[in-house]
Amino acid sequence: MLADEGNSVLPLSDDVEFSDMEEAVDAPERIAPVIEFRDICLAFDEKVILDGISFSVRRGETKIILGRSGGGKSTIIRLILGLIKPDAGRILIDGEDITDYDEPELMQVRQKIGMVFQEGALFDSLPVYENVAYRLREQGTEEEEVDAEVRRMLRFVALEDAIDKMPNELSGGMRRRVGIARALVGDPEIVLFDEPTAGLDPPTARTICELAIKLRDLHDVSSIFVTHEMNNLRYLSSEYAVIDENGEVRFEKEGERLCMINTEIMMLRDGKIGFQGKDEELMRSDDPYIRTFVHGK
Repeated sequence: MLADEGNSVLPLSDDVEFSDMEEAVDAPERIAPVIEFRDICLAFDEKVILDGISFSVRRGETKIILGRSGGGKSTIIRLILGLIKPDAGRILIDGEDITDYDEPELMQVRQKIGMVFQEGALFDSLPVYENVAYRLREQGTEEEEVDAEVRRMLRFVALEDAIDKMPNELSGGMRRRVGIARALVGDPEIVLFDEPTAGLDPPTARTICELAIKLRDLHDVSSIFVTHEMNNLRYLSSEYAVIDENGEVRFEKEGERLCMINTEIMMLRDGKIGFQGKDEELMRSDDPYIRTFVHGK
């Protein structure tokens, strides 16, 4: 459950030792993959999009997927949602092989997943409240619970004051945050971010990344964060969220207290995984393609 921010799933207080964090993250129930791709292949009109892709995401982990536009990043999200089928390989969600699931079975799987689209994908004719409530109403949730959940999610993204506004009254960043609130209703175990900061100014993009960090560090949500922007990688892989003594969320830089053991980077290149590992390894890579992507030279 997406708990109130005063109740961290993995408390990151000043007296938590790194060894304690390692032990918590490596607990058996957390090692089992929440998402797993096994040798996935996919081609469109003889163009290979994914060629033998294998990776996993465990509970509370963020997988940052980098790559050029059209390189298959968003295709991975569509495969997880069951919107397309692979030509070969298997896809597992929470240990279930969903590769051959039909639409009713996939609908059950999607209830575990929140989706954050590139442009927010709000219903322009509905106010913020109804946009966030939409999924709950489709599920037949009681009105009292709908109201409590909508307000809780808008509080999480710091948009309680926008509850009655229409989408055309919101800035681009606010629209994305409403999209995140809508994705989080029902407390999904998995959240998929598809280029959520595209077209946003740097401060607003940072706000979106901070929401993803809060989900990871304070609420134990597994996520895939698709991006081609290096600033997003730097935020997600070098900062973490804690609750301070006043019950407020604070973002801290990575230090001796906590290595970012719950964030991993994967780079797609020509349909294959060109890199998979931690940000330090990516930055030190001598591979010409990676150096050009990361450093622009």
